[in-house]
Amino acid sequence: MLDLQGYGPRLLEGAGVTIQLALLSLALALVLGLITASAKMSRNRLIHAIATVYTTLIRGVPDLVLMMLLFFGGQMGVNVISDMLYDSFEIDYYISFNAFAAGVLTIGFIFGAYMGETFRGAFMAVDNGQIEAGRAYGMNNWLVFRRIRFPQMMRHALPGLSNNWMVLLKTTALVSVIGLSDMVRVAAEASRATHEPFVFLLPVAAAYLMIASVSEWIFARLQKRYNIGFGGH
Repeated sequence: MLDLQGYGPRLLEGAGVTIQLALLSLALALVLGLITASAKMSRNRLIHAIATVYTTLIRGVPDLVLMMLLFFGGQMGVNVISDMLYDSFEIDYYISFNAFAAGVLTIGFIFGAYMGETFRGAFMAVDNGQIEAGRAYGMNNWLVFRRIRFPQMMRHALPGLSNNWMVLLKTTALVSVIGLSDMVRVAAEASRATHEPFVFLLPVAAAYLMIASVSEWIFARLQKRYNIGFGGH
């Protein structure tokens, strides 16, 4: 591994933080996306309205603003709860709102809305005739979902999921502004200390490019798998 004037190990650690942040945010976004898609397809007006407000809010507010609101606002909220516990029960307990947790929650919350739209479109693209045929064969709702609806939904959703993941990956760079020592923050600190920004920023760019390339290969394999039987390549 390149030493990079002593910053190499820290950059490597920062890369690990970035990957963990991205994967955990993706997991949260997928869960929120499925919930949001289900809510937007619901006949319940209240549930549908809540999901619509959620997706509209995400589209209208910049990611960086949301991240800072959650990080600083979250810490204020936690402090209020701590004060209430002390005043009511004399429980002296301080909770620090972790920058990593704030990053995961914010990015997952943001991309949950985008994933929701992707999943909703994919679910709507599934042929209802096949679902009805599955039920006619005696399949229960879970079996219909697992064997018919989910595989076909994934075939339609994968291109959108791939695009969202690539944008999510780049969005992780924003966590450096709330103090998380990801590879972008480490590179920025090293650049200021040495006045040689390209020495540190180019490896960071290469790392993002490498992660993106591996991700593209994985999504291509998934797309090929879910296209089996549908004339996919």
